[in-house]
Amino acid sequence: MSGRLLTSRVAPLARTASLATLRSPYHTANRAGGLLSRSSNARWTHLRLFSLGSNAAQSVPAVRHASFARAIPKLAMKFIRVPAMFGAMAISALAYIQYQAAQAGTYAIDLFGRAKDTATTGARSIFDGANSIYDQTRLGWEKTKDSVGLPEWMQGILSKEGGEGGGDGGPDGGPERPQKQESRAGAATAGAATAAAFALDSDGEEDDRDGETAARDDQMMLLTRKMIEIRSLLQTVGQSETLTLPSIVVIGSQSSGKSSVLEAIVGHEFLPKGSNMVTRRPIELTLVNTPDAHAEYGEFPALGLGKITDFSQIQKTLTDLNLAVPEADCVSDDPIQLRIYSPTVPDLSLIDLPGYIQVTGYDQPTELKQKISELCDKYIQAPNIILAISAADVDLANSTALRASRRVDPRGERTIGVITKMDLVDSLRGAAILADKNYPLRLSYVGVVCKVPQQHNSLFSRGSANITSAITKNESAYFSSHPESFGPATDVTVGTPNLRKKLMHVLEATMSASLASTAEAIHHELTEATYEFKVQYNERSLSAESYLAESLDAFKHSFRAFTETFGRAQLREILKHELDQQVLNLLAQRYWNRPIEDLSPLEGQGLVDTLAALPKATAEEADTLWRLKLDASTASLTKLGIGRLATTVVAGNLAAQVDRLIAHSTFSAHPFARTAITQASNAILQDLSYDTSDELEICVKPYKHRIDIEDSEWARGRENVTNTLKGELRDCENAVKTVEIEMGGKKKFRDVVSFIDRVRKGEIILEGNSGGGAGGFSAALLAKGREAAFLRDRADILRMRLMAIKSKQCASKKNKFYCPEIFLDAVADKLTTTADLFLDAELLSKFFYQFPRTLDSRFRSLTPQQLEQFAREDPKIRRHLDVVHRKELLEHVLKEMEALRALEAREKRHSNVRSSGGPSSRGGAGEERKRANSGKGGWGLF
Repeated sequence: MSGRLLTSRVAPLARTASLATLRSPYHTANRAGGLLSRSSNARWTHLRLFSLGSNAAQSVPAVRHASFARAIPKLAMKFIRVPAMFGAMAISALAYIQYQAAQAGTYAIDLFGRAKDTATTGARSIFDGANSIYDQTRLGWEKTKDSVGLPEWMQGILSKEGGEGGGDGGPDGGPERPQKQESRAGAATAGAATAAAFALDSDGEEDDRDGETAARDDQMMLLTRKMIEIRSLLQTVGQSETLTLPSIVVIGSQSSGKSSVLEAIVGHEFLPKGSNMVTRRPIELTLVNTPDAHAEYGEFPALGLGKITDFSQIQKTLTDLNLAVPEADCVSDDPIQLRIYSPTVPDLSLIDLPGYIQVTGYDQPTELKQKISELCDKYIQAPNIILAISAADVDLANSTALRASRRVDPRGERTIGVITKMDLVDSLRGAAILADKNYPLRLSYVGVVCKVPQQHNSLFSRGSANITSAITKNESAYFSSHPESFGPATDVTVGTPNLRKKLMHVLEATMSASLASTAEAIHHELTEATYEFKVQYNERSLSAESYLAESLDAFKHSFRAFTETFGRAQLREILKHELDQQVLNLLAQRYWNRPIEDLSPLEGQGLVDTLAALPKATAEEADTLWRLKLDASTASLTKLGIGRLATTVVAGNLAAQVDRLIAHSTFSAHPFARTAITQASNAILQDLSYDTSDELEICVKPYKHRIDIEDSEWARGRENVTNTLKGELRDCENAVKTVEIEMGGKKKFRDVVSFIDRVRKGEIILEGNSGGGAGGFSAALLAKGREAAFLRDRADILRMRLMAIKSKQCASKKNKFYCPEIFLDAVADKLTTTADLFLDAELLSKFFYQFPRTLDSRFRSLTPQQLEQFAREDPKIRRHLDVVHRKELLEHVLKEMEALRALEAREKRHSNVRSSGGPSSRGGAGEERKRANSGKGGWGLF
């Protein structure tokens, strides 16, 4: 039954149903404007008032909009007493609310319907596309795997590993499919990998390529991707201008639409924008097609920021990097490397440069125009491809980009002209520009309209969504509206999809032509690197990881040797030396003379005379004055805080030993490693010291109340303190000699010291404080004299006490009050014995166990960047690593070129078959390739 006849029969029924519904007593309206309901016994329940094939979303219950039609008359009556102006305003507002409610309901139903259709269509296309990609890839692999020896990485791409059998047909998979059906399926689905990259199958652009052309484009894109990877590897090798592959350099004036073209190719607004000059550094943009990826993201390899999926963040980062260039310089030749991964971008290598300017601003340096020109000239040299951007509303004679390209490419063999803003001029004028013969280019011109159409009445903002579809649709609408100027019958190229295809084909051809010379340069560089590696480094392979492992093993071996020689005996020696110094300090404070601070006379007997009377003191005197002195000195020693003092001394000595080991290891040339090792040792010692000091203080607590000395301990203390006082006496005598030299000799020394002695004895009375000198001597000389007199007196006391210690009186511990030096030394020895036993178990052993393991943990957690930074701190190791890294990279690049050689051989065989047996399989792309290769005998990889 025809649609028109069906409609004519259903319409009367629909009208009848509507009238019946309004008259039905079972159909009541909700005053609140709710859902319309009716009884299940209504006679028209079985009728559907929708046309056949309507959208399923129309089957939802009808929503009744809030109606004020019945209320308006009543409200009008109530407003009779109110001024007419307010009544009319209220009625108008109610009517407007009803209109908006109706509009919102209609928009919501339409939105849900479109969303359902889009989701259904998208899911079906994704599923069909995935099946078609696999079918075409399998067919191509089955056809070529027996005749071509492909490289390992290519076999991994084209082979299906671990797939389920029985789905492909053939002897092992069930009945074979008819050959005709298989060919038709392959032709319909080939080239899915490049369809998205070329912006085909999007709004306004159809993929009209045949299966063989699409398959060849897929192979071309794979070849281009491998060459871009090789170019990235060569960039890391560096050091030679010959070790590079060409890129597409984008030039144009600031108002030519250069940024819009790049963003149309990428499909996102990501370039910095601003009223002033924002692009100040070259942006090396590498586009990587990822057909299996579900997200688009960008990376800054030099910054290590990771994957950035928000393109507005990429735009902000680029803006910050560009604005970091000082305004005095304005431009810099330090490039910014950016890689964008997306299933909708072609594999391209682009370089965006600052736009040309005609007039320098008042706040810009006068040489800015010249700097930009020199920077662009540096990048547009051969073999790079020049993408010259010009606006359609500017004559080509005034195009700054074309003028610059003419200087380095006078024949126009590697320049692609892009005419932007085609919608700003008449269509005939635009077509004439694209077909211009006055400024011919071998690679011709492409017209584009890259501006993103503004969204009106949009419920949601676009944000950072892909803009490829919007631009393609807008372009297609404009160019298709002028078929006489831009139609298929004309000889002009328009549209961003065609620009993408042209860029990929030209880049592949240009890179292929440069591979032969680049391969020769790589062989030359590899020969030099191999020779240096053999002669200077004896072919010893080295990496940052292996160097760190060797250095760490050597350091741990030296640390182990240290642990075998440093034990309790060394620990005791360190502690006893420190406590001996504390004993000397106590003796100096309570028994010996003090420094001479001024030249005031002495009153009564001095300390020397008092200490000299100690051996002759009576028992009562010894039991009062000297007992109190000894008890106070002993308490000061035992309550000194032995736990903290001993732990600090031992920890400091261990840290010093670690520093000594570092200084004699390979880590001495690595500040990073020295800091890491020092921090590790300090952290362990600090953690151990907290608990150890408290526990050790508890262990020595009994000595704070009572100390018993054995005869053997007294004898040992007598011997030790004798040696200690002798050492102190030597230090005093050496200090006296030093002061004597500083005062100008023995005569001056004797005169000054003699003057000070007479003043102190009262033989000479000075007026004032002698701040300006006295007795014919300067204040500085008198200060040195006071120091010399103090040291002389200290030496006399030490000689006297040494004689007392050697006397019979100090041979017994019963006379400890007469020999305080021996008793204090014996107490220090008991404290040392307790401390070294505890520290050996709780501090030393634990440190020896934890330190090597902490080093392993710290260095194993280093990132590759930190490892590389560590190894390169040593100039010799840095040079060794550079040679090894360069040699390995060059070998890897040669292997990749061998893989490309296999692809080239395969392509040549297929090209020969096509040229001898049938028409060209590349269509427009093949003609473009012929134009690009004319006069050069065709491109060849090697």
